[in-house]
Amino acid sequence: MLGKIAVVILVLLAATACTPQKEETVARPTYKIGYMICNSEKETLERFVPFSKYLGDKLGVNFETIAIDTINFTREIEKLDFVHVNSLLYIMLNRFNGVEVLAAEKKGSLGHRSQGIILTRKDSGITRLGDLKGKTMIFGPMLAPTGFMAQADLLQQAGVDPEQDLAFYTIPPGSFKHEKVIYGVFFDKYDAGSIPIDDLEIMVADDRVAMDDFNIIARNEPIPYCNFAVTQKIDESLARKFKEVVLSLTEDDTVEIDGETIKVLDRALVSGYVDITDGDFDIVREMARRTNMPPYQKY
Repeated sequence: MLGKIAVVILVLLAATACTPQKEETVARPTYKIGYMICNSEKETLERFVPFSKYLGDKLGVNFETIAIDTINFTREIEKLDFVHVNSLLYIMLNRFNGVEVLAAEKKGSLGHRSQGIILTRKDSGITRLGDLKGKTMIFGPMLAPTGFMAQADLLQQAGVDPEQDLAFYTIPPGSFKHEKVIYGVFFDKYDAGSIPIDDLEIMVADDRVAMDDFNIIARNEPIPYCNFAVTQKIDESLARKFKEVVLSLTEDDTVEIDGETIKVLDRALVSGYVDITDGDFDIVREMARRTNMPPYQKY
């Protein structure tokens, strides 16, 4: 009897050994990308969740998309692996946290660069920077390099001290600050406004305003704008592959999310990415020094 039981056990063991075993699913590692909020948290997530999904699929990892306000980036950086930020935030994070740029974003007429402009209503009679003394201005966010810093630099170089020579200036609260700047000037609430040129181009393309509604009385030399950068905790191999995928993106590349096929660049409102080096941001560093802006401010 014992002999028969032993035979049965051996047969079962042999059968089990011959049966293919189900492979365990290996969990993909997760990394966090902090995206600077441009207009609103909702818009930022809508633009870049597909982008992160595409990158993750290409690299065989998961990317968590985190929308972060510009003023909170320095507090959140230690929790992040990659960042998508403007050029002023980049030089701050590069100096204080060692992040390294990977690729620069292209959009608008200037490609991967942005230009700050100061505009007035066409019928205002204000045609040069000197005319702004005693007038009112509305600026973009303080950490927007071509929404505030570039224009402060232009004013100072023209001998206009924003703190002393303007009657009043403000920064709009809430979301879509750049649009509020344009509308603030358009509806004659402020004498002049400070915005990146591409925000005006977008509103003109949407037929919300016309170029002929305004005078552009000053513009700065174009500087790098939004970019992807990597933190020090990420190994060089992953950073290099991340950069390769970003630079290779074309307008035809898509990603599937919840049964929807999404064009990655189109949803992100960009036309592509280009290679860039840290040295390309020296022009931003010099502007920050002249205007007493981070990371060089002196109190």
